[in-house]
Amino acid sequence: MRIATWNVNSITARLPRLLAWLESSGTDVLCLQEAKLAEAQFPFDALRERGYEAAVHATGRWNGVAVISRAGLDDVVKGLPGDPGYDGVVEPRAISATCGPVRVWSVYVPNGREVDHAHYAYKLQWFEALKAAVAGDAAGSRPFAVLGDYNVAPTDDDVFDVAAFEGLTHVTPAERAALASLREAGLSDVVPRPLKYDHPFTYWDYRQLAFPKNRGMRIDLVYGNAPFAQAVKDAYVDREERKGKGASDHAPVVVDLDV
Repeated sequence: MRIATWNVNSITARLPRLLAWLESSGTDVLCLQEAKLAEAQFPFDALRERGYEAAVHATGRWNGVAVISRAGLDDVVKGLPGDPGYDGVVEPRAISATCGPVRVWSVYVPNGREVDHAHYAYKLQWFEALKAAVAGDAAGSRPFAVLGDYNVAPTDDDVFDVAAFEGLTHVTPAERAALASLREAGLSDVVPRPLKYDHPFTYWDYRQLAFPKNRGMRIDLVYGNAPFAQAVKDAYVDREERKGKGASDHAPVVVDLDV
C-alpha cells in the first residue's frame, strides 16, 4: 500500500500535475494540504474518473485538507475536537479517514508567523488539540498515521542552515517540544530518504533560487504508531515533483507499507 502526503499549495493551480502524479506514482492514499478552495469546487469528478474517492474539509481561501483514496474511505472526521480556532474562526486544517486497513489524518498545522504573534500561540494550542484528538488511534492496534505539513522542522539537520532561522518560527524549542509531546502519544517520525543530496527536505521557498540551491526544510512529516512504523518498507521524498513550471513549493512524501 502506498500512502503519501503533499501540500499542493492550491489544488486549482496544481490539478493537472496532481492527476498525472497520482497515476505515475501509483499512490493509493494521498493526504493533501492547502487545497485553497471551497469543498463544492473540489475536483471530485476528475478524481472519480481515475478511481479515487475524496473526503474534503475546505472553505476556500488559504487552508483546506483532504484525503484522496482508492483503497476505501470510511469513518471520516472533519476538524479537531477542541480546536482553539484563530481570531474567532475554526479553520479547516484536519481531516481523518479509514482507508482499507489503515487510518490516517491529513493535517495542516498553523504557520505561527512570528514568535511574538498571536498566531504562534494558536499554533501551540492547535498542537495540543491535535494530540488529544489522535491519542486513541495512536494507541490502537491498527496502522495509524498523522501525515501533513507540520510547519516545524524537528531537528537542526532538517533545515539547510539553522543560523538562518535564528529568532524565527519553525525551529523554536516550544514548537519542537510540541512535536515531542505528539510523539509521546505513541507516534514516531517515519523519516524518508532523499532522492538527491543528504537531507530529505520537503519544502523549498519559491524565492532566491532556494530549490536549485537546495536551501530547504523538512516540515512535511509522517508520524505513525507502532503498527504503522513496523509495516513501513520504504519512504522517500519525491523531489522530482518540485521541479518545473507550476510546481508546488512542497514535494510529496511517499511511504510504502506491507499491510
